[in-house]
Formats: sequence, C-alpha cells, structure tokens
Amino acid sequence: MPLDTSALRALARDIGVSIDFWGWDGVQKQVADDTLRKVLAALGHRIETDDDIERVRREREQAAWARTLPPVVVMREDADRGLAVRVPDGAAVRVRILLEDGTERLLEQLEDFTPPFEADGGRRGQASFRLPVGLPLGWHRILAEVGPAQGRDAEEHCSQLVVTPARVTVQDRLGAKRAMGIQAQLYSVRSPRSWGIGDLADARDLAAILGVRHGADFLLVNPLHASNPRPPVLPSPYLPVTRRFTSALYVRPEEVPEYRDLPEFARQKIALLRGEVSPWNDRADRLVRDEVLARKNEALEELFAVPRTPARQALLDAFRAREGEGLEDYALWCALDERAAATGITPPVLQEDVRSPLAAQARAELADRIDFHIWVQWVLDEQMAATQLAATEAGMRIGLMHDLAVGVTQHGADAWRLAHVLARGIGVGAPADQYNQLGQNWDQPPWRPDALAEAAYLPWRDMLRTLMRHAGALRIDHVLGLFRLWWIPEGNQASDGAYVNYDHEAMIGILALEAQRAGAIIVGEDLGTFEPWVRDYLAGRGILGTSILWFENDSQGQPLAPSTYRELCLASVNTHDLPPTAGYLAGDHVALRHELGLLERPLEEELRSDEEGREKVLRVLRQEGLLAEGASVEDTIIALHRHLAQAPSQLLGVSLVDCVGERRIQNQPGTDNEYPNWRVPLADESGAVVSVDDIAASARTARLLGAIREELDRS
Repeated sequence: MPLDTSALRALARDIGVSIDFWGWDGVQKQVADDTLRKVLAALGHRIETDDDIERVRREREQAAWARTLPPVVVMREDADRGLAVRVPDGAAVRVRILLEDGTERLLEQLEDFTPPFEADGGRRGQASFRLPVGLPLGWHRILAEVGPAQGRDAEEHCSQLVVTPARVTVQDRLGAKRAMGIQAQLYSVRSPRSWGIGDLADARDLAAILGVRHGADFLLVNPLHASNPRPPVLPSPYLPVTRRFTSALYVRPEEVPEYRDLPEFARQKIALLRGEVSPWNDRADRLVRDEVLARKNEALEELFAVPRTPARQALLDAFRAREGEGLEDYALWCALDERAAATGITPPVLQEDVRSPLAAQARAELADRIDFHIWVQWVLDEQMAATQLAATEAGMRIGLMHDLAVGVTQHGADAWRLAHVLARGIGVGAPADQYNQLGQNWDQPPWRPDALAEAAYLPWRDMLRTLMRHAGALRIDHVLGLFRLWWIPEGNQASDGAYVNYDHEAMIGILALEAQRAGAIIVGEDLGTFEPWVRDYLAGRGILGTSILWFENDSQGQPLAPSTYRELCLASVNTHDLPPTAGYLAGDHVALRHELGLLERPLEEELRSDEEGREKVLRVLRQEGLLAEGASVEDTIIALHRHLAQAPSQLLGVSLVDCVGERRIQNQPGTDNEYPNWRVPLADESGAVVSVDDIAASARTARLLGAIREELDRS
C-alpha cells in the first residue's frame, strides 16, 4: 500500500527536512519521497507505512512531555526567553540557575494555562519560567526541583544553559584600518628546512616575513586537521579523520624541545630521515605526503623516547587535562588504526561504542601508544602557539586564521568517537550548481541536529575551543551548513538529496560565544545558494561573510562597484576552488572541467560565457584607469587587487599563488583522482619552485602587496 505522500512530506517538514529547494538556476525542485524516507531513517524514524507516520508523531509528542527540562537551552544575552518545565500534573516546581562562577539565581515563574497532557507515564502539566535578559555569558546549569507529588520525594533535574553574545565584537578592535592578509595552502609552501611538505615552522617564518616586510595582518591557511596517523593519507585537507586535532605532517621534528637532548646517534638518524625526503622540497610537479609522514613518525618516535624534564611533563599533563576525553578518544583511535595496519584486520572495538567494555580494554592494552599520540598533539599545539606568537610579534593584528572543514571521513576518528551525534548512511554534499552541474558528494557524515542538541552541543563547543586556542581568526568553510546541509542518502546521486535544517540560533550562538572568549574573528564562507536573510543574520551576529570579486554581481549580472561591497566581509579576488588569477584569466578552469567531463554545455559555449564574465570585470578596470589595453598578466592581477582594495570590506585576502605568479589550480571540485587535487607545490609563472625564503626577496610579491597597501592607505 503506497504511503500518503502529503502526510510523509508534512512529517518531514515538521522534523526539519526540507521537502523542496530552489536550484541555482532559479527553479524550485521537489525532493523525492524515497529520498525523504531515507533521510528520516537516518534521523531515527523508519517510515514504511502510514501507521509509521502516526507512530513517529505520537512518539515525538510523548517524549517531549515526558522530559522535565530540555537537554540544552541556548539564549542570547540581550533577550529574555521562556522556559517550559514539564512535571506531573499538580506537582510543585522550583527552578534556579547555577552560574559558571558558582553563584545561583532563582527564576521567576510565569502564568501558564497550557492544558495537561495524558502521557504514557501519567498526566503531565507544564510550568513556565523566565530566563532573564542580562545573564552572564557562559555555560551554566538549569536546576529544577520537582515535588513532592503523588507521594514521591522532590526530584532534581538539570539542563545546560548557554548564554551567548548578541554579536561577536572581536573584529571591532581593528578600528577603521582595514586588514590585509595572505591566503595560503600551507602544505604547498616549503623552505630549505622542510621535510618535503610545508609545516608549522614554515608558517611561522612565512607569517614573520609577510608581517614585517609587507604589513600583512593575517595568514589564512588550509585546514590543518589530522588525516590517518600513518600512511596512506588522503591528500584533501577538507576530508580529515578529525576536525579537532592536527595532522602530524605539520610538525617540525627539529623544533621539538627534546631534540636538544637526543644522543648523537638519534640526531643522525633524524638527519638521515629528513635527507630521504628533503630533496622533494625542490620538486615542482607533485607533493608526496605518505613518505613524509612515515619519516616524520619515525623521528617523532625517537623524540618521544627522550625523558622529559619535570616542567615539560607538567605542561604535557596540563594539555592532556584540558583536552580531556576528546583527546583520549582520538589517541585511542590512532592506536587502533595502527593495530589495523599491522594486522590487516579492523579491530572489533571500532564497531563498538567508544565507551564500551571492549574500548576500555583497548585503552589498557594500548596505553603506551595512546601516550605517544597525545604527546604528538601536544608538540603540535606548542608549535601552533609559537606560530601565532611569531605572527603577532611581526606586527600582524590577527595572526593565524585557521580553516574549519565541513566534515570528516566516514570511517575516521570523529566518525567513531562522535558516532552518537553523527548520521549514518548519509553523505554531505551540494546540489547541482553552475560550476558542478552534476552536484557534489563529499561523503562526510553530518551532525544529527537532534542528537547534537541532546549532547548539549558539547562536541561542537569542544572542537571550536581547540581550533581557536592559537588563532586570531577562524574561517568556517560552507558556513551555510550551520543553517542547513545537503544530505545525500547512501546509493543516491549527488543531486538526489534533501536539505536538513539545524538550529542556527544555537550553532551560531555557541560559535559566537567561543570566538568572543578566544578573541578570534569569525569568517563564514557564505557562497552558494541560500535565502537572502541568512547573510543579514550572520552580519547581525558579527560573523564576517566572504566576497569573491568574480562572483559579486548585481541583479543584471553586472560587476558590483567596490563601494557597494559588504563591510563585514573577507573580500578576495579568488578562492582555492578556482585557479590562481593567472589561470582564471586564461580560462584554465573551463578547459580542465571539459577535459574531466564535468561540463553539461558545449565547450565553446562555456568558454564564451566565461570570457564574457571576465571581460565585464576587466572593462570596469579600464574605465577606472587601473588597466591599460594589452596589459600583462601581472599588471592585470595588480589592477584587480587595486580595484578590490577600494571596497570597505574589513578584511582583504590575497592568495599567495597570485603573489608569485602560479597558474595551476589546487583543487578541481567534483573530482577525486582525476586531477592531483591538493598536491600542487607552490611555483612561479615559469614552473620553478617558490620557497618561503624566496618570498622574502620576491619582487613580484612586493609589487602586488605594495600596490594593495597604497590603495588601503589612500582610502
């Protein structure tokens, strides 16, 4: 018997699953019923018959009334709100708040005439209380004392209360002077001291050069999230095993303090290990991660064996205590991943809950390896801190800007340790757009909005705290994912998915709270298809948006004047999903998509359309007197940045590839192994490797950044 389509779609909508969406082409599209059923199943609601629809509705209503307090309440500091407390009908209830500082506040009870509800456990009533405006920011507790009722003693129920700022104000400290910074794929930027891959020491040196020599205020790097702890590793920094912790690829072994205490033979071994991969610093065609990680792991084992001083051990203990269960669970997963590599068998514990008896047994058996992986994260944390310190001492007003990926791999550390808040059988992606006309499936398990709320958003909070500990800013890739994500059921095409909505007030509010406390500016990558109010909401909360010059057009498709750009924004000429400007001007991205079979329109039509779009922008530059006819590629890049520097946007990002003349794209969306995504070393227009040290003396870099500073000083 077929399902009642209207009832199914009404249920999906009530649960937060969109039943339709607007495509990039302006056409409203309906989500297939079968897709809705699969998405609902991933949310814990299996629907086979009409009776199932009614059962789910009844269970949801019963569950809401059976609970005395919600698992979490997220509110803004500048607005009061009501709190509904469900109790046995007629029972007395007293509610207070236990603040972070240990003080208490009794809540005022309000009149509530909600009729009692006949629940499975008995008749339930509702009492209402006011959460007042002006509560201090932070993570507090709501305590409800219920009873006595029906002969029972009073019971205490608790809930998390999160008071968030009305808006992030960190960026206000910049004042009227706009900030210019560099956007770099760190792994691609190496020095003569590197191990074949750009690392945190390279980031430190790059930040110092850019801050002192060129007046840069920030260095935006790709996500530094960890991939597998041993080879092979996925090249994409946007497909990690965890978003909270850092890849060992980015450590510089020689700068670990224990290096100075190594015996001579161990130093020689580390020198030999580096010597096996350092020749790749001069390789311009391709980056090699697996061999580098293998050599660094061997070096780290030597360093870990060095006895630590009491002071060093105390610092390690403090780090371990601060990062808590999340760090312990991640290190356990790394140890289990090593065991899987050694035996060729996936440990059964990885099919169990992270708190299972089998996991507890593994913790005891693998204690030494857990200690090692925790130590590696501590070393990375120290080098991250040193990088941020060097950036600020070099005059950067912001320093490091980290990048938060959308999600993680289906079978990594986070997928295991956070299984209780992630949806299974679902991949995150994007519907078709003008650049990926078949849609995209990034194959990442999304947050379950209901489970995340049940966990009081603590996994979200803990990840943000770790990421922003040594950062002046955080970029959120696809920030629209805090409002809704495109869920693709396993087995479906990328275009055959549905948007699942999130409690953006909670997600953005907690982001704002943790950013304010960390002193970090938040930049949201808000490109793509979204409702117009979303950008206004983000701006109201103090979250900067993203503007890419080539995409900033008015309703008639004409380039926006720089003066009309958003102020609360990171503006740049390009992004890592486009070729460097030299390649974009040549239409390399269209030719590559044609070669890879990603176009739906004929090549000639795509080339003509792309050239028309570029010419509209270049025509404006000529009218402004910034670009002469027949100008060189370098002069055109400078003109584009001079034009953009006239915008009022608080942050101006300049891609490092544009500073040195690189033409090759780092990532072609919609591909996997068809193109060497995330494996292209930094090189100049002639294809020669450009190192960190080269950038210090680069005349081309000086010309571009000098021109931008001139425009910023003039405005």
